[in-house]
Amino acid sequence: MDKLDRMIADALRDEDHALVEGLEEPGFYQLVFSTFRGPQGWVSMVLMAVQTVMFLAAVWAGWHFYTATEQLAALKWGLSAATLAIVATQLKLALVPQMQANRVLLALRRVELMILQAKSR
Repeated sequence: MDKLDRMIADALRDEDHALVEGLEEPGFYQLVFSTFRGPQGWVSMVLMAVQTVMFLAAVWAGWHFYTATEQLAALKWGLSAATLAIVATQLKLALVPQMQANRVLLALRRVELMILQAKSR
């Protein structure tokens, strides 16, 4: 909690603390799992399923790369493994902007709550 959060918590009345407790900054895993909820959650689930399949295919192609005895076979499996691993990583990183958007929306909810409480006083 930073200084601003402490100042806000000190300014609130006792009954207001219960409202603010639900709006604390979420941890990393809470942010990750928040991408799977809501109206766009299915998109994140599809991306993670495709990413998982691509990762497993990259591991499989990498295994063939390391066991290949001919150069052409090693090139084929190595390029496939590298491409699949890069695309799988990019798909996973596509979820990061959604996590950031969820953090911003939570911060906006906190501001809305503070404005409503200021108006009610």
